Amino acid sequence: MNLRELVYELYSRRVEHRLDVSQGPKHIGVILDGNRRWAKAGGATTVQGHRAGADKIAEMLGWCEETGVEVVTLWLLSTDNLDRPADELVPLLGIIEDAVTGLADAGRWRVNHVGTMDLLPSHTQHVLKEAEQATHASTGLLVNVAVGYGGRQEIADAVRSLLHEHAGRGTSIEDLAEILDVEHIAEHLYTRGQPDPDLVIRTSGEQRLSGFMLWQSAHSEYYFCEVFWPAFRKVDFLRALRDYAARHRRYGA
Repeated sequence: MNLRELVYELYSRRVEHRLDVSQGPKHIGVILDGNRRWAKAGGATTVQGHRAGADKIAEMLGWCEETGVEVVTLWLLSTDNLDRPADELVPLLGIIEDAVTGLADAGRWRVNHVGTMDLLPSHTQHVLKEAEQATHASTGLLVNVAVGYGGRQEIADAVRSLLHEHAGRGTSIEDLAEILDVEHIAEHLYTRGQPDPDLVIRTSGEQRLSGFMLWQSAHSEYYFCEVFWPAFRKVDFLRALRDYAARHRRYGA
């Protein structure tokens, strides 16, 4: 361990020691951004950047376990990403499939897909369904893998599901309009039954949500980190939790 690493290790321990995990978030959403830029900065290929980002996931989930987090939502692939050229999309999907399989094989976490399954290739769908089935009984951290996910698409799917449900009951559009409220839509989101994210972390310095959990993040706190995702360290994670704990949540006020 060189001097720089030693200093970061000591600083990380100091931040962790002073952190009150009882005041920490229970659900964290993470926008894993910066894989390609990390690769470019280090002279690596885009594929190597995505693999390095995938390798970081299990490490970060371990930090979440240590600090009392109960749900983590990882944005791995947006609906917009599905329009990428095949020579980039196909390797990326393979890396995501390997990452999801690795999470399931670890036997520590319950894997749950959020996104539009029908937009994904059949093999990717199979991998996601297998991971869900294999970890269904796990009592560990709930890990939502957002693959083929878009916030607007989620809301549109929720409304569509709601309309189908009430059409099956014989409810008219007029009657539905009279009773419709936000809870009706929330019950049809990909994350139905789960708490909304308390904290949303985005790496790479970008300060926008890009459509991530548009409905669920209405009252979330945001933390934007300059570091690229593959270089995200425990001290960066702890800083995000420290920043969250220091805020006074107003829930829309």
